[in-house]
Amino acid sequence: MQFAEFATRAAEVEAEPADLETITLVASILDDADAALPIVARFVQGRVFPAYSERKLDIGPRLCREAIARAAGPNVDADDVEDELAETGDIGGVAASYDVGGQRGLGAFTDTGGDDLDVREVYDELTGLAAAAGSGSEDAKVATLFGLLTRCETDAETRYLARLVLGEMRIGVGEGTVRDATAEAFDVPVAAVARALQVSNDYGLVAETARDRGVDGLDAVHLDIGRPVKAMLAQAGSVADALGAWDDVAVEPKFDGARVQLHHNPDGPTEVFSRNMEDVTDALPEVVEFAEAHLDVPAILDGEVVAVDDEGDPLPFQEVLRRFRRKHDVERMREEVRVELRAFDCLHAAGDDLLNVPLVERHATLSELLDGTDAVSEFLVSDDPDEIEAVAADALDAGHEGVMLKDPESAYTPGKRGKQWLKRKPDVETLDLVVTGAEWGEGRRAETLGTFLLSARTDDGYETIGKVATGLDDEELAALDDRLAPYVRDEDGQTVEIDPAVVLEVGYEEIQRSPTYSSGYALRFPRFLAVRDDKDPADADSLARVERLAEKQS
Repeated sequence: MQFAEFATRAAEVEAEPADLETITLVASILDDADAALPIVARFVQGRVFPAYSERKLDIGPRLCREAIARAAGPNVDADDVEDELAETGDIGGVAASYDVGGQRGLGAFTDTGGDDLDVREVYDELTGLAAAAGSGSEDAKVATLFGLLTRCETDAETRYLARLVLGEMRIGVGEGTVRDATAEAFDVPVAAVARALQVSNDYGLVAETARDRGVDGLDAVHLDIGRPVKAMLAQAGSVADALGAWDDVAVEPKFDGARVQLHHNPDGPTEVFSRNMEDVTDALPEVVEFAEAHLDVPAILDGEVVAVDDEGDPLPFQEVLRRFRRKHDVERMREEVRVELRAFDCLHAAGDDLLNVPLVERHATLSELLDGTDAVSEFLVSDDPDEIEAVAADALDAGHEGVMLKDPESAYTPGKRGKQWLKRKPDVETLDLVVTGAEWGEGRRAETLGTFLLSARTDDGYETIGKVATGLDDEELAALDDRLAPYVRDEDGQTVEIDPAVVLEVGYEEIQRSPTYSSGYALRFPRFLAVRDDKDPADADSLARVERLAEKQS
């Protein structure tokens, strides 16, 4: 498929307001994609690689602006692009407004010259871009993107290429659309597509399998050791909610740690993935050592890594985060922060996928696998509210966040936030909010960002809810400043606009009604608690949850 055709079809999808017609348009694109089908199934979502892949483009808005300015010609610089972007908010529209083809031939490509782009070429070039690392990598990324832009023959190509590299196609196509479009395009049941996506987390693989092998092929897709899947999620709830929904309730501690998925292969590497499916194996060598010492069959376990003191008691969540994303001085950090695995679910064991097996059976398998260790979470099934409350009290006394309440008969549904898992925490609440702006500090902190604008997630984007400036020491401020630097969109005096990328955990005294912020709410006495490295903006708290908490207060 030519990239120009893909872009033209993407424009048609963007212009279509109706959901069912959108699915049909995407199905048509998939059906016509031919050999490029796996790539197209991801591109329409704004993805270059499968969600579980470690490969990242790592092109932030700044580098994208530089590449667009270079492709636009000598009379345009990155500041001009930034000004246009501040007005329109659409990097694709800004790129398409320039005559980027006018710079064709300025060394962007040596072999392919000015030939029309096809989807495979775009993918290959972006794959090479993602591999660039070390000294000079930023210049290499800009040069690659410049080369791709100058080969765009149409405004649509330019628009969707610029959006694609920033992961924001903005054509109204999400995972559910591609799932349903795959089923429609290749005449297979939606349920079969959904199951294959659950175990593979690869829309390209599933689309190609549906086309080439039909239902039988989809049914043959299974979990793979080393290929992470999305974590099953919980929603807030009470003991009364749980007992009202199920005959019995499985109750276990809610650990104040970081979610991990452990993949163990006795004949290969043991790997550890974060909640966001990032490979954190190197940062957690003791978890790998534990698995290799106690697991003798292939297994995929779900659990949390918790920091513990010398007595084995849990330490605050912030201590765990000191270990995540750690690439250097791991051994030194290992001495400073001791972590242990607390496993609470088993997705695969000894060649068998267990996603559809009831929770009580999965936990029994987990207990057998890790028999004789302290790594398996405490697990009680009861219909007695007093007994459940006693477990909750014991969990809090032990330093845990609260308890998880689960349907004993529930399947494991990757990526789903259903009502089969409920989390119950004490009345004191925190929120995970996205940084969407900042202000420069004052005095000795004038060289770093000092106040951070927080936003809650909505279906259409983000709505502001307050600012936080307390709770950060100088070292934390400097580290947060470095984290946010690649996502700075615009500056105006003391104020900085920031693309949604970093999530902060914030404590507060109260949620108040307020016209000051676009959400209609404000946080009373907000305080920084932690950078949630384990969460993407899509995992941040929603405005709907803020509204529920506000109602609960009143």
